[in-house]
Amino acid sequence: MKKITKISAQLVIAAVAVFLLNSLSSCTQQQQEKEIGLQLYSLRDTMGKAPKATIEKVGEIGYTFVEPAGYGDGKFYGMEPKEFKKVVNDAGMEVISSHTGRPAPDSANWDKTMEWWDQCIQAHKEVGVDYIVQPFMGKDAYNSLEGLKRYVKYFNAVGEKCNEAGIKFGYHNHDQEFTTEFNGTKIYDYMLQNTDSDKVFFQIDLYWAVEGGVDPVSYFEEYPGRFTLWHVKDEAELGESGMMDFENYFQNAEQSGMQYQIVEIEEYNFDPIVSVEKCHDFLMNADYVKASYSD
Repeated sequence: MKKITKISAQLVIAAVAVFLLNSLSSCTQQQQEKEIGLQLYSLRDTMGKAPKATIEKVGEIGYTFVEPAGYGDGKFYGMEPKEFKKVVNDAGMEVISSHTGRPAPDSANWDKTMEWWDQCIQAHKEVGVDYIVQPFMGKDAYNSLEGLKRYVKYFNAVGEKCNEAGIKFGYHNHDQEFTTEFNGTKIYDYMLQNTDSDKVFFQIDLYWAVEGGVDPVSYFEEYPGRFTLWHVKDEAELGESGMMDFENYFQNAEQSGMQYQIVEIEEYNFDPIVSVEKCHDFLMNADYVKASYSD
């Protein structure tokens, strides 16, 4: 009996060991599958001085993709599209989305602006992006309903042009879209209601939505599927302010239509690269963040 008991104990220990190893492997695999991107504006100072070294550091931290905010005149941070793509790929990452854009043109400048978009789209195709996001509107969009209507028409036209090239076009908010109304309708709601969902998606900036006095989840419920990209942001580093209910937002991610989560930092309590790493660790260690939303 003693011999059988000893063998049984050994079998139990072995089984427990296998279970723990499998659990650890599953956890590690899930973490590795998390698609976490970084808006490179978060490291704007070093991206302006040493973009290649900065991108390498972002890859070392563990980010899987980046979102540039440095497109201009056909180049990204001074690099040709294919060179920029190689730098990012060599760092173990991809370029999935990009911030750029032009103000809504008047009729005299419409063709010239559309020509700019043709060049812009071609450059982004060479980089391999899936999404182009315009992160601003001119003052006229906030001063009158007529000005806002011009942007809605413009964004639908740009979205159609992007679709033809196999790229999706979206808009990134700040707080003023929630604090300014025309005839009782918030600017953000008007844009959601009047842009063509087949041509324009929305990259919701969670922090600016909260700063604008709204609950992001209420928008996920009212406009399901429109928020393809998220900017996951806090007052500074993620989770530091206590004002952002990230768990609730992520629990409603599927309803929102979110495919990719992108960290952006505008204010820092630490050195910017340390802040970027802290934000990455925050999402990696959050149980409510799924392994991937990009399926």
